[in-house]
Amino acid sequence: MKLKLSPLVLVLLGLVGAMAQAGYQNVSVQQLYQARSPKFILDVREPYEFAAGHVAGAKLIPLGQLAQRAAEIPRNLPVYVICRSGNRSAQASQILVSKGFSNIHNVQGGLLAWQAAGYPVRR
Repeated sequence: MKLKLSPLVLVLLGLVGAMAQAGYQNVSVQQLYQARSPKFILDVREPYEFAAGHVAGAKLIPLGQLAQRAAEIPRNLPVYVICRSGNRSAQASQILVSKGFSNIHNVQGGLLAWQAAGYPVRR
């Protein structure tokens, strides 16, 4: 008997495999906004970007310092990683996974998407 899989099933299997391989989950700004506490929000932008506006409660650890400062991040909470647009946060999420972290969430679209959705920022 020959097994036939539809193209959609193959695409979905590929996406699931890619997400599992990445070791973190991509989430929307809406998912971050609605996420229950306790949670840890990690901002990986530069200090001048953070000072211009950030998500309330976020901790700043610039991407370039993340590998050395990973011990500052709790392992017992969901970690939401955010940057300006989502590129640095994806890199940071990968670094955290490589250091053995789990429950990592990359916030797609970053602070740009957060502000576009009308969510508040702290200065």
